[in-house]
Amino acid sequence: MKTFKVNIVTPDGPVYESDVEMVSTKAQSGELGILAGHIPMVAPLAIGVVRLKKGGKEQDLVAVSGGFLEVRPDQVTILAQAAERSSDIDLERALRAKERAEQRLRDSRQEDTDFKRAELALQRAINRLTVSQGR
Repeated sequence: MKTFKVNIVTPDGPVYESDVEMVSTKAQSGELGILAGHIPMVAPLAIGVVRLKKGGKEQDLVAVSGGFLEVRPDQVTILAQAAERSSDIDLERALRAKERAEQRLRDSRQEDTDFKRAELALQRAINRLTVSQGR
C-alpha cells in the first residue's frame, strides 16, 4: 500500500512525523479516513484521536485537542492546539484532570464556574485516557 508523510505539530513544536498508509481522525463535520492521493482539503478538528496505520496495522495513536487538518495528495499536516502520543501521556495526570473537570461540572451551580470550559476539560481528559489505553 502507498504511503505518505504525516506531520502533527503544536505551538510547542512537532509531536509526530512519519510515513503512514492511512490517517483516521475526527473532524468537526465527522470522521475522516485519508489515504495516499486524497484530494486536497482543510478541515477543523474536534477533540479526538488520530489513528495512524502502517504495515496494515494501527501503529500509533495521538490525542489532539482541536486544531486543523490539511490534506495534500502526498502529505497530511495536523496543526493542533495540543497533541500527545499515547506513549507520552501521563496516566495519573490525565486521571487527576478528569476528576477536577468532573468536580467543576458538579459545582456548576456556583456562578463562578464556567460550564463550557469544564466540559471541554473533561472531553480532553477522557480523550487522553482513551489514547493512553490504546483504544
